[in-house]
Amino acid sequence: FCGHRKTPSPGSHKRASPTSPARGEVRGVDPCAANRHLRRMSEESEFTAETATPVVTDTPPDRLAAQPRSPFYNAAFLERGVGIRFDGVERNNVDEYCVSEGWVKVAAGNSRDRHGQPLTIKLKGNVEAYFRS
Repeated sequence: FCGHRKTPSPGSHKRASPTSPARGEVRGVDPCAANRHLRRMSEESEFTAETATPVVTDTPPDRLAAQPRSPFYNAAFLERGVGIRFDGVERNNVDEYCVSEGWVKVAAGNSRDRHGQPLTIKLKGNVEAYFRS
């Protein structure tokens, strides 16, 4: 039992037509099936310490961020020391980069956003990432 209600709420004064979806539902989507799918995925996936840690290789990742709140943040690669060569010039102020898309994000002076994070500018060009050590 997923807890999904098939009947309208008791305080509902409008009568739903048989062809229209109930309030808050999307037509063609069975919420019970979606919940079963999510439960099955959570049961099948077993996360352990060794599967959650990334494998460190000799090549740096395609995309990496220095900010811990980013989904592309990886402390293991940052501890190892990643160097960025942007358009043939060594850069040491890069906050985030993507080799395949060819851009880097650098801080825009001392300006900050309303959350206290530095404002960044995306620069496009030739990006080469390497390990310093």
